[in-house]
Amino acid sequence: MIREYQDRFYNRKWGVFNHFLNGIQNNPAYKNSKGITTSFDELVHGFNVELLAKNLHQMGAGYYVITIMQGTPHLIAPNATFDEIAGTKPGEACSTRDLVLDISNELKKYDIDLFLYFTGDGPYKDNVIGSKFGFIEPRQVGVTKPFVDKWTKVLEEYAVRYGDRISGWWIDGCYRDFLKYTDELLEPYYLTCKKGNPNALVALNAGVGISKFGTNFRLEDFTCGEMNVFEHVPERRFYDNAQAHILAPLGADDTGIGATWGSFGLAATKEHIVDYVDRVHAAGGVVTFDIGVYRDGSYDPAQVDALSAIRR
Repeated sequence: MIREYQDRFYNRKWGVFNHFLNGIQNNPAYKNSKGITTSFDELVHGFNVELLAKNLHQMGAGYYVITIMQGTPHLIAPNATFDEIAGTKPGEACSTRDLVLDISNELKKYDIDLFLYFTGDGPYKDNVIGSKFGFIEPRQVGVTKPFVDKWTKVLEEYAVRYGDRISGWWIDGCYRDFLKYTDELLEPYYLTCKKGNPNALVALNAGVGISKFGTNFRLEDFTCGEMNVFEHVPERRFYDNAQAHILAPLGADDTGIGATWGSFGLAATKEHIVDYVDRVHAAGGVVTFDIGVYRDGSYDPAQVDALSAIRR
């Protein structure tokens, strides 16, 4: 049955990934913030989902991925489980707006699938709240089963709430070396995602370039494929029954000679982008482009134009 959904993912060919985080879109040090700082709740309420969906449709993206959170206690949708464990009130950590639900409603109008980004290290950057979940720096001491039990309860609330609205999950920070993850500690994430939608595709990230298109967990449905460049092409479509997939940043850093996550500009030419997607897809893979997004949900016109070239 899962093969049908892997086929759907493969036929979508390519998609867009956005880092939407308090530390980026709400930080004047980043262009993404447009020089504005507000409460996190106000930031989430100001995200224009109609504009986002329209731009994704214009580009021809087959699916969209957005971060629920990353490292800090700022989540883009309500979560009573998180608030109960963290001791926070609605709007203090979890947004009072359900941005995931709003994005899902808009993407459906254009037949664009929605994937979600979650993490395997929780709100570790916040010593107080991270301690309540049982995981803070130094992360290299490794995660524990009590932490995983608590953190996957937060994931479960989202997975069950959204159900088949979510086509897949890309879960970061599932490192075996640095965070001491094992099969026993990874399996709860996989099974929890399936509680909401048994057909949702799940990938558990082992790190940048780890085994290229290889898998990190025996049951993964697609490879995380985190890279820093658009160069690697899979040798085949499936790796341990996981659909071959790559995720890399399209935005150029300030020097103009390298790519950085969540940034603007182009670290590759339009011609290279089009050629790369075609080569990867012909080999059996799928490509996800991480691009910059402003706090209001708008995009860099140069990136929109470049990705639109794939459709043209």
